[in-house]
Amino acid sequence: MFGMKSSNGYVEVSKGIKIKTIVYGQKTLMSEFVMKKGSELINHQHIYEQTGYLVKGRIKLFIEEKGKIMNPGDSWNVESNKSHHAEILEDSIAIEVFEPCREEYIKYINANDIDN
Repeated sequence: MFGMKSSNGYVEVSKGIKIKTIVYGQKTLMSEFVMKKGSELINHQHIYEQTGYLVKGRIKLFIEEKGKIMNPGDSWNVESNKSHHAEILEDSIAIEVFEPCREEYIKYINANDIDN
């Protein structure tokens, strides 16, 4: 499967935070998060291991109780079942890969943006 660049298909999952699934396979799923300054990703945890890369902006990411300001080019990994949340300090874009594939995020892909 190929994921093709497009501005279509973003879904607001919480106030100021949009997500779009870019591509997925049997074991992993890649999503783009577009986050507005002042928004927050609430504290949560899940079974998925999550690896991210900040493309644009600035966020303060908390994994468990440790917080770190992330700038463009910075990356992170959240192990399975670890609590995490984020404060969005500037308009930001992040790419995140989840393993195993988050089946519930497949609905966030725009069918016109994939090429099998």
